[in-house]
Amino acid sequence: MPVEQALERLLQMADATPISERESLPLGASQGRVLAEDLAATLDLPPWSNSAMDGYALRLADWRGEPLPVTQRIQAGQAPAALAAGSCARIFTGAPLPEGADCVEMQENVEVLADGRVIFREPMTVGDNVRPKGQEMRVGDRVLAAGTRLGPIELGLVASLGLAEIKVVRRPRVAVLSTGDELVEPGQPLGPGQIYNSNRRVLCSWLERLGCEVVDAGILPDDLARTRTQLAGLGDVDLILSTGGVSVGEADFLGVALREEGELALWKLAIKPGKPLTFGHFRGVPVIGLPGNPASTLVTFGLLARPYLLRRLGVRQVQPLQVGVPAGFTWPKPGNRREYLRGRLENGQAVIYPNQSSGVLLSAAWADGLVEVLEGTTVAVGDRVNFIAFSEVLM
Repeated sequence: MPVEQALERLLQMADATPISERESLPLGASQGRVLAEDLAATLDLPPWSNSAMDGYALRLADWRGEPLPVTQRIQAGQAPAALAAGSCARIFTGAPLPEGADCVEMQENVEVLADGRVIFREPMTVGDNVRPKGQEMRVGDRVLAAGTRLGPIELGLVASLGLAEIKVVRRPRVAVLSTGDELVEPGQPLGPGQIYNSNRRVLCSWLERLGCEVVDAGILPDDLARTRTQLAGLGDVDLILSTGGVSVGEADFLGVALREEGELALWKLAIKPGKPLTFGHFRGVPVIGLPGNPASTLVTFGLLARPYLLRRLGVRQVQPLQVGVPAGFTWPKPGNRREYLRGRLENGQAVIYPNQSSGVLLSAAWADGLVEVLEGTTVAVGDRVNFIAFSEVLM
């Protein structure tokens, strides 16, 4: 199945099973969470007209070119008196504009005379250097839409409204498991034919960054009965996320369990690395089976599983930004699958790691992102290719 079609189907299934439960959290605990409902402004911002500069506030109609006396000094946080006719006010950035003033001249364009009066040397217009009341938002305006992921800027915007708490979607509970008798956890001795399990650490760390509650389900053995038992004992989770065991090998028992006790809605992608990706259900619980090779896990989680999870939380824009850049490499042999090469940007060009094997993560640690090579195409130096930075998918 083509990547776009697979992603469309995943997002449709995510839309059909949204995580709707919500909770109220203090702003300090809301980083990375998803807003549960539209946020409306509770006050005008700015709440009063204020100065955008250090300078002098005046009523333009009062000035005919003559020096004006300074009748008050207004700093941020002070409540000014109404501006006396035929005068100006010394004012500082962010300070409220006095009633009657309609412009501010920056101090660089003002000459202060010995008697304290000021001369304005440049022509002015009404509204100069004034931030009017409600310029940014008015009471009732929608400030943030439901489904917005809350980062530092969004949380600062919420704080500017005076809100100490915000309603967010509850964390998804994701069970992470690995499959295969060949896997050993770090810190344990390796037996013959065994390898250390890196995928689980990649996924658990990634899911935590996405704001998920991770249920560490361990390693599934290469045994169908025990696979069924372990899956059935996972409890109340929103998603089972596995690596390995979903291909067509004789020991790929996770795929067998899904076929026998659930359903298989999606299997095999026209993507490299990552062809044997599976989506299905086990006794009603959604299951995403990622390929077992580390680079394949990285690509398929970033481009397919991550968007699925975000959409279940209500996030609408879930696909990473792709930037067109010139290639600094050649790819002479066209493939029949979409390829995602581990690469990085050097001197404005995308270059790729020499070894694109999917079995290790060294290429991904060297890289800054993924370089997309479309099906049936070749790449010459200077051709435009799409680059997806890891920063777009890791958060």
